[in-house]
Amino acid sequence: MIIDYRSDTVTKPTPAMLEAMMKAPVGDDVFEEDPSINQLEKMAAGMFGMEAALFCPSGTMTNQIAIKVHTRPGDEVICDKLSHIYQYEGGGIAFNSGTSVKLIEGMRGLVTAEQVEAGINADDVHKARTSLVSLENTSNRGGGSCYDFAEIQRIKAICSKHNLRFHLDGARLFNAMVAKNELPKLYGETFDSISICLSKSLGCPVGSLLLGTKDLIKQSRRIRKVFGGGMRQAGYLAAAGIYALTHNINRLTEDHKHAKLVAQALLKKEFTGHMLPVETNIIIFEVVGHHYTAKTLAEKFTTNDIYCIAISPTQIRMVFHLDITPEMIQRTIQIIQAI
Repeated sequence: MIIDYRSDTVTKPTPAMLEAMMKAPVGDDVFEEDPSINQLEKMAAGMFGMEAALFCPSGTMTNQIAIKVHTRPGDEVICDKLSHIYQYEGGGIAFNSGTSVKLIEGMRGLVTAEQVEAGINADDVHKARTSLVSLENTSNRGGGSCYDFAEIQRIKAICSKHNLRFHLDGARLFNAMVAKNELPKLYGETFDSISICLSKSLGCPVGSLLLGTKDLIKQSRRIRKVFGGGMRQAGYLAAAGIYALTHNINRLTEDHKHAKLVAQALLKKEFTGHMLPVETNIIIFEVVGHHYTAKTLAEKFTTNDIYCIAISPTQIRMVFHLDITPEMIQRTIQIIQAI
């Protein structure tokens, strides 16, 4: 039995999701004639109370499209130093949009309104023009940490005050909303654009959505084409997204519960140092002592058919998802106890 905690992107479609995919009506999405794509985009936009949505192959693409729409070359984007748009999108902010980045030292990937305001450049020809603030909720490198929505609203007020665009990388936003008992429309009312990922905690094989105004999505559709993201009969993928948004959101509480159970077992071990608070479906902990490094402990887990990632010389990350069963959790705890 392989137990894979490397990421929530490793999930396979369930039989019910596969059945929905096989039965999907399809057309040509570049011509905007794929009925399943159109249904998914309308469904997602409606959930968040936003005007329109655009289906893309990946969350990196939806983030990069949003950045390009909201900025012009020479501008600057404010984000936390751990943000996915900075750490894991191949330098796309510079390559795709020609913009620079103002990195903020937040707490577990979460920034404050005061930090954002302090990061805004003055109207000075020597400085890049600050044009966009991007948040990530939950924060991947923050251990699945969640924003307090009141803080998001305070950051929004700063953006409005300084005429800045406001983007949300919501790759794991559904985890945050379930953990904090929040409604999607709160986010739709607050952000100019939102990226949501279907292939992480929601269990789809492929896909992310960018949400925004009709005008923003019209511009985004053109940029998606330039980026090579225009797909044809992609309704088979969209059907998986429709199924996930209908069936796979409320079950995220199970992933959060599993993460906490494994975290409790890890905290009893001498090799476990500081662990980031486990709010959702991610565990990040330091490996301490003389017996293991993060790399060798991850290798030890692998010899027991448990896969996880050493994300730094001292830290291991484990991510919980719908392919992890209660039996797998018990097996994981047994292995931890035996190491």
